[in-house]
Amino acid sequence: MKGKYNWLRMWRILSFAFSVFIRVYWYRIFKKSQSEREKLWGNIGQEFRQTLFELEGLLIKVGQFLSIRADLLPTSFINQIQDLVDQVPASPWEEINLVLEREWGGPIEDILASIDSKVVASASIGEVYRGKLKDGTKVAVKVQRPEIRSIIRTDFRSLAIIIWFADHFAPVPKGFINFKLLFQELKTVIEREVDFIKEMETIIHFRQRFQAFPKLHIPKVYPELCTSKVLVLEWVDAVRITEVDFLDRFSIDKVELSQRLFRLFIPQWLEAGIFHADPHAGNVLIKSDGTLVLLDFGMVGEISKKDAMNFQDLIQAIFAKNYSLAVKVLMDLGFFLPDANTKTIEPLFKEALSIDLNQLKEMDLFQVKRDLNEMIKSLPIQVPTRFVFLGRSFVTIEGMLHTINPNQEFLEIAKPAFIDWLKQGNQNKWKLLLKWIQAQPVFQIFHSITDLLETPKRLLEQKERQQQREFYFSIFENQKKQSFFLGVLGGVGGLSGLYMNNTLISQISAVIVGISVIFYVVCSVRQKKWLKNYEKHNSKHF
Repeated sequence: MKGKYNWLRMWRILSFAFSVFIRVYWYRIFKKSQSEREKLWGNIGQEFRQTLFELEGLLIKVGQFLSIRADLLPTSFINQIQDLVDQVPASPWEEINLVLEREWGGPIEDILASIDSKVVASASIGEVYRGKLKDGTKVAVKVQRPEIRSIIRTDFRSLAIIIWFADHFAPVPKGFINFKLLFQELKTVIEREVDFIKEMETIIHFRQRFQAFPKLHIPKVYPELCTSKVLVLEWVDAVRITEVDFLDRFSIDKVELSQRLFRLFIPQWLEAGIFHADPHAGNVLIKSDGTLVLLDFGMVGEISKKDAMNFQDLIQAIFAKNYSLAVKVLMDLGFFLPDANTKTIEPLFKEALSIDLNQLKEMDLFQVKRDLNEMIKSLPIQVPTRFVFLGRSFVTIEGMLHTINPNQEFLEIAKPAFIDWLKQGNQNKWKLLLKWIQAQPVFQIFHSITDLLETPKRLLEQKERQQQREFYFSIFENQKKQSFFLGVLGGVGGLSGLYMNNTLISQISAVIVGISVIFYVVCSVRQKKWLKNYEKHNSKHF
């Protein structure tokens, strides 16, 4: 029975994915208008959202993952899934009881004094129940959903097929996307989240790392009761940090709270090590005395030492207004496409970041954000796969800060918090000062003269490379369109042959479909090989 369910689930996922591919490609072939494409993606987003809620499991996580990839997906699609909440109906208590007894090797009564069978929180991977130890200590018992591992295996098989298909046949937006790396990143994070022993170790790590942080509480765990499917930690009475009425009732300083919350995450984002990748309001709580409570460390990301140093250099370069260095660091981090020319990007980047904090309140901030988004979209920017969950963490905290304190701009919170972090850490202040001095006009003028003389030549070379790229890319796309049309005609012929019961027409149509598929695959392979060679060739120029 379980196997049949898994196959039906896989069929539902794959049929939806391929229906999306066919519709999108159909719109491209017939060159539908931008408004028609946006409407199509909006409808796809609605269907996708509905499918997620019906199938639950890993797909909710996939939806949350895609909701932060505005660099890859249309806005109308993102708008439909950006507020996805990982909340699903609870499993029957009988099944949860069996999991606990199997993991603890005996009746629950041997371990706990009591446990409430009413679920406190229920997500796609785990469910939380309130319990009490033999000594009367209140605990939270997180139990893995009974069939989640089987569901995840099925979903990963489906996603592997979709990723392979997208990698070989999907028209690539905005440049070269490593679909395989994208899939591997998601798989690594989800597999880690399914293992509660890893989450237990992460909680212990965070408790040690932030033990000196003021007014922060991370619940302690009970390792002797934890298994790969059960996690037991202390119960904490607190509410969501976004409960503004609660903050007002207990006179909690929202400005101070906002800055403290941001200070908590700065070292996670800018220092080497792991960071909390899912800090939504259900995982960041507040107590009546203003103490922050951080929960749920199942989804974490990791920053390497090299990336951490680059991020620190980037922030310092922005505050020192050294935009050439900022662009260089972004290039080193992989945020620009291989054929990007940093010298042509720098003026746009400078314009995007040259906002006077003192004038923010006099501006139409919504218009400023729209202008910045349009400017960023015009740049050859891509989000490296390894930073996707870092971006999710940052964006979630930014939204949380806006809810807590809507009258204070994000930059007003971020800048002093960053400077405090810089003072408290073991950062080289002379290095920051040197970068600021180098950013001054008297030093920049020598570089500017050279750049000015070389700019026309660089622009001409970049234009020629872009034209060449578009020319060859269009050739391959036209060949794929022709094979697609041929396949459609063959399919129509085959259906006609079946309808007329004409074997000859059906056989000829089958041959045509076979030829079109082979031709399409050959064109796709050649296009992929050309893109790889193009990327390798152009990387030598930068």
